[in-house]
Amino acid sequence: MAKKLLIVESPSKSRTIRRYLGKDFNVLASIGHIKDLPEKDFGVNIAEDFKPKYVTIKGKGKIIKRLKEAAKESDAVYIATDPDREGEAIAWHISNEISKNNSNTSILRVLFNEITKEGIKKGLKSPRSIDLNLVNAQQARRILDRIVGYQVSPFLWKTIYAGLSAGRVQSVALRLICEREEEIKNFIPEEYWEIEADFKLKGDQIITSKCIKIGGRKPDIKDEKTASQHVERIKGGNFSIDNVEIKTIKNTPPAPFITSTLQQEAARKFYFSPSKTMNIAQQLYEGVDIEGVPVGLITYMRTDSVRIANEAIHNVRKFIKEKYGSEYLPKYPRQFKKANPLIQDAHEAIRPTDVSKTPDSIRDYLTDDQYKLYSLIWSRFIACQMSQAQYERTIIDIAGGEYLFRYQAQRLTFDGFLRVYRESSEEGGSEKVSPQLVVSKGDLAELIKVEPIQKFTEPPPRYREGTLIKEMDRLGIGRPSTYATIVSTILQRKYVEKKRGVLYPTELGQVVNQILVNGMPEIFNVDFTARMEKELDKIESGNKEWVRVVREFYVPFKKALDMLNENRRKIKIGLQEKTDQTCELCGAPMVIKWSRKGKFLSCSNYPKCKNARSLSSLGETEKKVCPECGSNMLIKDGKFGRFWACSRYPQCKTTLPYTLGIGCPEEGCDGEIVLRRSGKGKVFYGCSKYPDCKFASWYEPVDQACSNCGYGVLVRRVDNRQGNYLECPRCKSKYKENNI
Repeated sequence: MAKKLLIVESPSKSRTIRRYLGKDFNVLASIGHIKDLPEKDFGVNIAEDFKPKYVTIKGKGKIIKRLKEAAKESDAVYIATDPDREGEAIAWHISNEISKNNSNTSILRVLFNEITKEGIKKGLKSPRSIDLNLVNAQQARRILDRIVGYQVSPFLWKTIYAGLSAGRVQSVALRLICEREEEIKNFIPEEYWEIEADFKLKGDQIITSKCIKIGGRKPDIKDEKTASQHVERIKGGNFSIDNVEIKTIKNTPPAPFITSTLQQEAARKFYFSPSKTMNIAQQLYEGVDIEGVPVGLITYMRTDSVRIANEAIHNVRKFIKEKYGSEYLPKYPRQFKKANPLIQDAHEAIRPTDVSKTPDSIRDYLTDDQYKLYSLIWSRFIACQMSQAQYERTIIDIAGGEYLFRYQAQRLTFDGFLRVYRESSEEGGSEKVSPQLVVSKGDLAELIKVEPIQKFTEPPPRYREGTLIKEMDRLGIGRPSTYATIVSTILQRKYVEKKRGVLYPTELGQVVNQILVNGMPEIFNVDFTARMEKELDKIESGNKEWVRVVREFYVPFKKALDMLNENRRKIKIGLQEKTDQTCELCGAPMVIKWSRKGKFLSCSNYPKCKNARSLSSLGETEKKVCPECGSNMLIKDGKFGRFWACSRYPQCKTTLPYTLGIGCPEEGCDGEIVLRRSGKGKVFYGCSKYPDCKFASWYEPVDQACSNCGYGVLVRRVDNRQGNYLECPRCKSKYKENNI
């Protein structure tokens, strides 16, 4: 008897499904896409309505042959690739290949939102044909990205150097990072002052309050002199309780995870990159061996839907009541609205497939990273259907003359969903916990202490991977399947670098961004890119034809690209930086140009004169003189970091460490701190007197002494919850940078 054939993408997914389907099904894997646009050719015929040319991906010929042969021996073929645009496109290519020689074979599309017995059974009960709206949405995205990549990237090659790339969405993500850097660079901190006071209330309880009004208006204190004048007037006043307010505050749990929020929270809690989060989630979705049996632990992880299946809601409510009690279960299930009305909402939110599989009950079968991510998904899903947390908030206003002070604090009276899950913003908070205060309006308040507090406005923070995805999601740029790829691409291209978890644009990234934004402002534009995402959603929902969407993009794109190419020589010359150096071969001025290895000095008479030399020879030879022969020294980059080398090498082989200008903090050492690299290439800071002095730090030293223990340097630290701060390596005291 002929078997039924079921085709999925990955071998691990096929292994899990095979266990549930038994001998009646032959389960095979396509191992991802089988066809795509050609790797080395444009592959899009613009003249013929952007007709794509699909070719078999290298190495997939044997897989296609195997699938076709298996289809011949089957009375029905079910294609169960991932339930999204990308999965639909894979299914379409597989269907086309199989149907060439198997016209009588029934080919059906099935969707598995979860790789469990029930999820598979449900999917097989509702087979359908290939959804061409989904296919065309993916096809349109692929063609748009190919047009931008293949037609703009060569411009960058000719203007800067070969190998660079531009992308329809990646370049807009780069723009966000560069513009944020520009905001920070141009930010001018403004000084302002706040006034805090301690009051003793009835019962000798002392509270700290903040001045919120002076003469009925919000304080606007710009300098220390004004602040001090207010402090003196406050000291001479009499104060009493003006108002007491005690109220209950309810905190609603967050929605279950979608792709973007999962990536953000995993980045905040575990420092996972978006791509790492998605790789681990893929493992949990496709199946993990539990007692020798592969089990799919979560639903599909590429989704922007917060919808929860009715059965899953029933199961989680039952679990909450049995595990935590009736008081933790709200009267009605909590529903969450979808953000984008154009999305068909066929997917669910990311949730555990079986809430009874608690993280601790399967801990022994998971890797550390799998356990972390599964725990996050499990607890967030449980929490989303639990009761609200409740706080008692106390507000006490204290008045005296023209001054009004406010004390505000709260205490948790019912933990609700917080028993299971706290967002990273709720962890380690410094909010005051309200003590039991018995006060009434009109009670006297004795002023114990008043002091002015100097503060400065702060620039917007640089993006982290998680906050960049959050901003892209807010602006409508990219989709669940593309966030991780976008971020990893701009990092791999060296347009952006990550330092202590924070994203900084590199000089190369800023140059590329400047060219693209100035040269094609209408295309590499946040609003335009977000509008194109909505157009792709319209294709998916069947409300717009894909060729029309691509054409409407291509017309302004081609016009902007033609203008950019016309100005290419002018742009290239504009990138060259003039110097006061003269070519020693022909006497022409030397200029700074770009190459794959970075900036270098080149003769402006190129290509007639091909003289070029390292940029390290520019302006740095006079900074240090060789102690052995008196020649100038050059800064070199070696395996273990930067160092000074004599310009007469190899005649003179003198080298000196390249220091930061900060003395070594170790007692009795007269060395200086230098930047080094470990054997694995990781940057650290050590003493120039090594091995006699063993000072070393992974964190950047700052030339400030610890006011607590007197140690000679502090180090700069970054924490997801505390932000930037300075820390003493010896006593671990922490300081805000502007308070040192």
